[in-house]
Parts: sequence; C-alpha cells; structure tokens
Amino acid sequence: MVPEPASIPAPLAVTMGEPAGIGPDVLVSAWANRQQQPLPPFFVLGDPVFLRERANLLGHDLQTVSISTRQGIDPNDPRLPVLPLSGGFHARPGKPDPRDAKLVIEAIFTGVELALAGSASGIVTCPINKKELYAAGFSHPGHTEYLAELAERGTGKPCKPVMMLAGPDLRTIPVTIHVPLADVFGQLTSALIVECGLVAAAELRTRFGIDAPRLAIAGINPHAGEGGTMGREDLEIILPAVETLKARGLDATGPLPADTMFHPAARANHDVAICMYHDQALIPAKTLAFDEAVNVTLGLPFIRTSPDHGTAFDIAGSGRAKASSLVAALRLAHSMAVREAGQKPDNRSTAHGQP
Repeated sequence: MVPEPASIPAPLAVTMGEPAGIGPDVLVSAWANRQQQPLPPFFVLGDPVFLRERANLLGHDLQTVSISTRQGIDPNDPRLPVLPLSGGFHARPGKPDPRDAKLVIEAIFTGVELALAGSASGIVTCPINKKELYAAGFSHPGHTEYLAELAERGTGKPCKPVMMLAGPDLRTIPVTIHVPLADVFGQLTSALIVECGLVAAAELRTRFGIDAPRLAIAGINPHAGEGGTMGREDLEIILPAVETLKARGLDATGPLPADTMFHPAARANHDVAICMYHDQALIPAKTLAFDEAVNVTLGLPFIRTSPDHGTAFDIAGSGRAKASSLVAALRLAHSMAVREAGQKPDNRSTAHGQP
C-alpha cells in the first residue's frame, strides 16, 4: 500500500486469524455495525470470498473490494477493503482445516512487512489456533514471539515484546506469561521486571500520551511477603527491581500486595500494574472489562493490538460472538498511531488510551 502523508496515519492491517474461529465473525459484525460504532481506517489481510460467505451465514450482506499493496483505501467506500492472500480458506465454523495454516502465517508475515514499510500504521491480529500452525511447522509459542522474530529480522535490531492488557479502567502487564505457576519463581528475575518496566514506561509516553507514567509493581507472595515471613522473593527479587526503576527516574512503587491493587482508589494511583505472573494480571483485567479488554504488545517497532479472546470454536458462525473487543483493539491501535505521529486522537477513534 502507498503510505499516507506523515500527518495522517496509514490504515491498520487486520489479520483474519484462524478462519474456523470467531475472527471472521467479529470482523463482519464490526464492519456491519460501523455506523453505530465508528471504526478507524483499516483493511483485512484475508480471503474476500470466505468473508462474504461467513457474512451470509451470519445474515449480513457484506460487500468487499480487493486492494493491492500499491493501492490506498477509500474511507467513503461502503465495501470492506481486503488485501487477498495467495489462496483461499477451506475451514468451516468450528472445524479447522490444516490447509489454511500457511495462509494464517502468511497474513501475519505480510502485516508485519506492511507495518515496517509504513504502509500500515499498525496491525490488529485476530486469534490464531496454534495447534494447526504447529502441524504446519510453526515453531513459536504464540503470536507475540513470531511477531518479535519478524521484527528483529526486518530491522536487524533485538526487541523485547511485553504483553499488556488494556481496558477502560485498568492496564496490566504480566512479567512471566504462559508458564506453569510452579515455574514462575524460577523464571522471575529483577532484570526481567526492570526490562518490562522500562518498555512499559517508554510506550506509555510515546503511544499513550502519559508524560510521567506511574508504575505499580505487584508482590508475588501473600501481602507482598510480609517482610520476608511469607517468602523472600518480594525482598530479594522484586524490591531491587523497583529500586532500579526508581534510580532510572521512573515513578515506580512496590512491591505491593496484589489483593489491594485493583480497587478503584488504588487504580487511581497508577497508570499500569506490573504483575508477576499470568493470572495475577489477567484476572483483574478480564473481570473489569471482559468484552472490552485489548491485548497490546509493547516493545515492537510497530503497533500491534489484538482482541482479548480466543478462537471460540464453539460459537463460530452462530452470530453470538461480540465484536466489542475487536472494535476496542482497532480504536486503540489507531489512537496509538495518532499519538506516535504527534497528534491528538479524537474521541471516536480512541479506546483505553487516555491517561
């Protein structure tokens, strides 16, 4: 795609994700309801025929327009712009097809290429089915790790991807992510906490418009260890990380008892909660905003957001999937791109991005 002028962010690139899941459903639903829920400019990396068929199944008369990498999109065109992949999808709702795996990977690869070239202002990824991708030779634990490898390959520079859940009232970061709880203590280090804090603070400034980010660092043991009487990890691992972040000029507080970090008065005192393991971060985020939370990958040389839900094979094609998380992911990615370009986002294109 031809990049937009510097003052206007290019459209977002959206990957369909696993075609047997609800990614196509929420894309169709979001587009069909865009008059009620305005969307920023975007195009889909996918299969236009497949999308029209899924729309028909869901009761929508979807019109698509195929675009090329050298063609812009017309924001006034009522048709959904689609950049076709090298083939068509075969899956049916709830029934993955192994032949589709290479196209799912192709969409992610192409999205990163376009984002690095400036032809897309960021990428929004619908959920993938890693089981099918593994069978096709995919060797990464998930989306994020693959995106990081593509970023490093494309720029020649290392990057540290950091997962953040962003909702209307809370942002959380898990320092350790998809690891068994029994392994968390072995993987958690002061250096890892500091790295997450530095990445978070940098992007909260540049892409969220928060000049002086406030970081709340959770403890890992009950009551943050109670002075070492309930485990010494808070004193020996987390506290040194907090002190290092403070020495780097950041407003960091902790280790804090995790059971008192997420009520309204506590949330008013921080811009992001840095948590030590997966559920410590995701339970409060999803409790407060189950249908609106957005998965944001910080630390990449391009913007990436994703709906905070899975493939949901059990409801694919039924019309029951809610598009609210995808809409929030689109709006947040756009507002991040606008801020990165030095502009102030308008209310219609912003989600979970205000301080």
